[in-house]
Amino acid sequence: GEFVEELRKTGWYSASVLIGLGFHSFVTLPALLYFFTKRNPYRYMVQMGQALLTAFSTASSSATLPLTMEAAVDEAGVSRQSVDFVLPLGATINMDGTALYEAVAVSFIAQSIGMGLPLAKLLIIFFTATLAAVGAAGIPEAGLFTMVIVLQAAGVPVSGIGTILAIDWFLDRMRTSVNVVGDAIGCAVV
Repeated sequence: GEFVEELRKTGWYSASVLIGLGFHSFVTLPALLYFFTKRNPYRYMVQMGQALLTAFSTASSSATLPLTMEAAVDEAGVSRQSVDFVLPLGATINMDGTALYEAVAVSFIAQSIGMGLPLAKLLIIFFTATLAAVGAAGIPEAGLFTMVIVLQAAGVPVSGIGTILAIDWFLDRMRTSVNVVGDAIGCAVV
């Protein structure tokens, strides 16, 4: 019975992360692209398709960078100047998918051990996850290492990371894809 209960909790956690990443990828970022450039955001994502598939398969925004740059210039028609400046910077510090993931993961870990999170702790998680994501490397599973900072800032035991390890490989690919979409849309806006 405990195994089934853990599967249920992990399923709800995964669904929460995927819904958040999906909303950010398919609503927030496209709205920004359309508002600033009047481009069709979904067509733009299709033009960036090769880079997004590579991001998903490698779970590394740094490994995807050359393909993202090529697709932005050749397929999407973004200026070379913008691409050369924004995409390397974005692959280094623009980890919006990772920030979202870390905030949800730390909240899940706290809830799974029965720890309450008052508004003050939620704000600490929000700000720390955002700052930790800026410092995350563009390599697979980097979010797990920076999550330690967020856990410690919120007073949540670091040992709780074990509860999310089984599904993290998949969620890492999803958040990397969101990071690359965010970089590509930021590049087009600039």
